[in-house]
Amino acid sequence: MWKRDEAVRPTSATDAGSAPVSADRGAARTTAGDMVSVGKSVVIKGELNGSEDLTIDGTVEGKIELKQNVLTIGANGKIKAEVFAKSVIVEGEVLGNITATEKVEIRDSGSVDGDVVAPRVAISDGAHFRGSIDMQRAGQPKVADKPAMPEVPPAASSFKAPAR
Repeated sequence: MWKRDEAVRPTSATDAGSAPVSADRGAARTTAGDMVSVGKSVVIKGELNGSEDLTIDGTVEGKIELKQNVLTIGANGKIKAEVFAKSVIVEGEVLGNITATEKVEIRDSGSVDGDVVAPRVAISDGAHFRGSIDMQRAGQPKVADKPAMPEVPPAASSFKAPAR
């Protein structure tokens, strides 16, 4: 997906009238084992979907969906998005809710401002977290919220203060 197509690439600078274009500009690089990396100078706005493990050191605003894969927010990563993944590791900053089917790990350099939903959650000493955590396991029936207190209309007209 991110590999260069050698057949399309000009063989010399004079063939295309300019220097050859390299696919390796720091935007996204493949590494061993179907792992993609987004460099720290990259800014993505919108939806980010994929079927590979992903490491983000850049900025993402919008929505991230990697439902069957691991998402790692690197130390330089700044995420302002709703996140859905199998597992999420936070070393950078996340502003938004995180939903994971396996686990969420916020490491000591990580910061999360948003709600976390995952069956397993780990927050390292020194990490920043502000939000709520729901550790509901998949397949477990949801517990109904506390029943609301019956609303009693104010009875000001029937209440009389004691006479003095």
